[in-house]
Amino acid sequence: MKRFVIIVVVVAVIAAGGYYLLQRGQQQRQQAQLADLQTVAVERGPLTASIGATGTVRANQSALLNWQTSGTVESIYVQAGEQVETNQDLAELQKNSLSQNIILAEADLIDAQKALDDLLEPASQLALAQAQQAIVDAEKQVEDAQTRLNSLKTTADQADIDSAQATVIILRDQLDKAQKDFRPYENKAEDNLVRANLQAALSRAQQNYDNAVTRLNNLKGTASATDLSIAEANLEVAQASLEDARQKYDDLVSGAAQEDVLRLQTRIAAIEATLKLPKIVAPFNGTITRVNTKVGDQVGPGTPAFRLDDLSHLLVDVGVTEIDINRIAPGQDATLQFDGIPDKTYDGVVVEVDSVGTTNQGVVEFQVKIEISDPDEAVKPGMTAAVNIVVDQLQDVLIIPNRAVRVLNGDRVVYILSNGQLSPVNITLGVSSDTMSEVLNSDLKVGDQVVLNPPQNFEVGGGPPPFVNQ
Repeated sequence: MKRFVIIVVVVAVIAAGGYYLLQRGQQQRQQAQLADLQTVAVERGPLTASIGATGTVRANQSALLNWQTSGTVESIYVQAGEQVETNQDLAELQKNSLSQNIILAEADLIDAQKALDDLLEPASQLALAQAQQAIVDAEKQVEDAQTRLNSLKTTADQADIDSAQATVIILRDQLDKAQKDFRPYENKAEDNLVRANLQAALSRAQQNYDNAVTRLNNLKGTASATDLSIAEANLEVAQASLEDARQKYDDLVSGAAQEDVLRLQTRIAAIEATLKLPKIVAPFNGTITRVNTKVGDQVGPGTPAFRLDDLSHLLVDVGVTEIDINRIAPGQDATLQFDGIPDKTYDGVVVEVDSVGTTNQGVVEFQVKIEISDPDEAVKPGMTAAVNIVVDQLQDVLIIPNRAVRVLNGDRVVYILSNGQLSPVNITLGVSSDTMSEVLNSDLKVGDQVVLNPPQNFEVGGGPPPFVNQ
């Protein structure tokens, strides 16, 4: 029994010594770890949250200006770096080197413009009077043609028919007598005076007889189908002439028809476009940034001539992921930095946000357009810009460094150091920037020392290991 007690005592002494050494080693390790901790005080202050992206500087508007026809360059009116205005002539081809249709276009333009001017000029009093007289004449022709047709279709009184019948008989007798008188001289020479007089008398007798027969037939209503067709055709022609005369008068009174004006205006526009082919003009205000042509060059359609850029507004297009795009809106401020312009930051503003995204290598991005507010000569189109778009600006909020945030059991926490003890504090984050975050709901207070680099296996709160009974 005594031996057992001694053994128990010896074991207890060894255990107590081991525990002491273990606790002392743990404390030494914790002290060493505490000595390596980096801390920063919780504070209140401003917080600017931004979204970063990269893009390339471009001009507000750019154009590559090419020659539109073949020829020899005669004149160049600008040089690289020169400011130009809309519709300013930049270069021109020699006229004698152009195709025939371009050379003749000037004469075509004069003719078309004169035709348009004449069309738009109000009608004179003389023209109106002539048009009215043409209507009167046409109405008379219609009336005569209608009377003629009616007479062919209407039977006359018997007295008129009898009178006409008697006239036919008398004129037939005169015709027979004229034929009988002419027959002995029929074979005489044509220059025989008697023959000529008798032939003239025969012709008159034949004409009088034919007219009398026609009149008798008309009175009897026995006009031939041919006569009726001719009379109806004459009436239709007269009616068409009357309609045409009235239309011409109406056109003079109401002015030119809109379709005629439009046709001539279209023709003039086409000719003017042809006349512009030998020239290159500025389509907008800008700066000549490249000159690709020289005097004497032989050029053709599509040959490069100039590059024109509107450098009054410099823009940067950046891609923003779908996660961040709803935090961006026109009017937000931005900052821009360039590798080629060290130690300088430029200001910008969001001017446009695309409503439709595009997929690039499996990532959906939305284009955001930034305008540089304070560009200088150092900023050039083509430069790469690092852009930070300011999406939130807060004042006097509780802020902590992003480096201090950890995840413990699924919750966000920070570790604070107080009296040599390290303990976690749950936090709820609000707005974040690249380096700092807003704390919305937490037991943190200003002045607490949050740890930036808590060790992974640190014994939180001190005390004995969990496997040691106290």
